[in-house]
Amino acid sequence: MSTSVIWIITIVVMVLSMIIQGMLKSRFAKYSEVPLHVSGAEVASRMLQAHGIRDVKIVSINGKLTDHYDPTTKTVNLSEEVYFGKSVAAAAVAAHECGHVVQHATGYAWLRMRSALVPVVSFSSNIVSWVLLAGVIFINSFPSLLWIGIGLFALTTLFSFITLPVEINASARAVDWLEGAGIVNYETKPMAVDALKWAAYTYVIAALGSLATLLYYISMANRRN
Repeated sequence: MSTSVIWIITIVVMVLSMIIQGMLKSRFAKYSEVPLHVSGAEVASRMLQAHGIRDVKIVSINGKLTDHYDPTTKTVNLSEEVYFGKSVAAAAVAAHECGHVVQHATGYAWLRMRSALVPVVSFSSNIVSWVLLAGVIFINSFPSLLWIGIGLFALTTLFSFITLPVEINASARAVDWLEGAGIVNYETKPMAVDALKWAAYTYVIAALGSLATLLYYISMANRRN
C-alpha cells in the first residue's frame, strides 16, 4: 500500500473520529433528557444483584463519559452524570459497564484474551514511541530497530481490535438486561441501543486509526529495505 493511500486513510479516520465524538456527545445529551424512574447507580446495583455479583462496588467519579469497570479494584466507576442521572443515557452507560463485570464473572473469552494482553501492551505503550523515533533516526545504520518498534506497535493495534467484541458484547448484555428488567420499553430501548452504538463506534475508529498508523510504519520500513 502506497504512502499516499495510507495518508488519505489516516485523514479520513481523523475526520470520522471527530464526527463520531461529536455524535456521541450529542446522543448522550439528547438521551440524558429522556427520564427513567431509576438512576444509573440503581441500574448498576440491580444488574449486578440479578447476576449474583455482590463483591463489586459502584462508585461515583469526576469527569464526563469517564465511566469504566476496573477489575483490579472490582469497582464500577460511574461519572456523576451517570451515577445520579435518571435517564436513558445514564441507564445505558451504567448497564454497559456492568456488562463488563458480568463478562469478568463468567470468564468471557475475548475479555480474558484482552486482560492477558494488558501487561504487555502497557509495557509496549510506554516505550513504543521512543523505539519508533529511534528506529526512524537510525533507519540506515540500524534498520532492525524500526521493525522492533513496529512489532511493539502491532501489539497495541491487536489490543484495539480485541477490544471491539468486548465492547459490543457488553452493550448487547446491557440492552438485553435493561429490557428484561423492564427499565426500558419499546420506546426507550432504541434510544439505549443508539447511545451505545455511537460509543462502540469510538472503539472502531480507534482500531482503524491504529491500523493505519501501523501500515504507515511498515510502508516506511519496506521503502528503506
